[in-house]
Amino acid sequence: MNITLQVWRQKGPNDRGKFVTYQVGGVSPEMSFLEMLDLLNERLIREGEEPVAFDHDCREGICGSCGVMIDGQAHGPQLGTATCQLHMRKFKDGATICVEPWRATGFPLVKDLVVDRSSFDHIIEAGGYITVDTGSAPDANLIPVPKEAADSAFDAAACIGCGACVAACPNGAANLFTAAKMSHLNLLPQGQAERWSRAQRMVDTMEEYFGSCTNHGECEKACPKSISIDFIAMMNADYVKAKFKNRRLTGQHT
Repeated sequence: MNITLQVWRQKGPNDRGKFVTYQVGGVSPEMSFLEMLDLLNERLIREGEEPVAFDHDCREGICGSCGVMIDGQAHGPQLGTATCQLHMRKFKDGATICVEPWRATGFPLVKDLVVDRSSFDHIIEAGGYITVDTGSAPDANLIPVPKEAADSAFDAAACIGCGACVAACPNGAANLFTAAKMSHLNLLPQGQAERWSRAQRMVDTMEEYFGSCTNHGECEKACPKSISIDFIAMMNADYVKAKFKNRRLTGQHT
């Protein structure tokens, strides 16, 4: 296959960026999209040019490191797929493909296709933990968990934190990510100790970096793990309850 790439190149956050066109030949249909970028970079290095910077790690759709806009779609044209799992057979020979980074205020650009997603880390730090007793590990079945709760928690925990939901959202909102990370703990018995403080802290931290959700639903469509926006409704309900419960706990009254 022969592919024409229009790649966003930007040396740093304070530099002007632009699209640069590259011709990439010898692309196998079985290559992943990242392997195709590797092929381009190998050629650029041989020619003494600066390779295209992009994030990657496990390349198995688990770590969430990869993620670019491909022809205006987060992770590309195949739904429920991370960029590293997208294969070139999804494109036609001779196709022109536009590749650019996530575009969101909460994800400041670092270089080329790389953005800083540490804002997600701050949301996790705000409440993504549970209180447990120290000592030896308890038996796996010591705390009974209803199957419905366990299944929903597993669905939420599938979030890999790639940021596609933010990139796809017209408002640059991170509600799907925050809801998933909050819900997989709030749904389980082990997560009840911090449930209400977690809900308030994580949402308040999210709002420092990202826009507001207006239920466009683009986040669910772009998510490589197809996480449901139902979790956003659950998060909003917990947040409203938390505002009342936390105020009561601190002795504040309206």
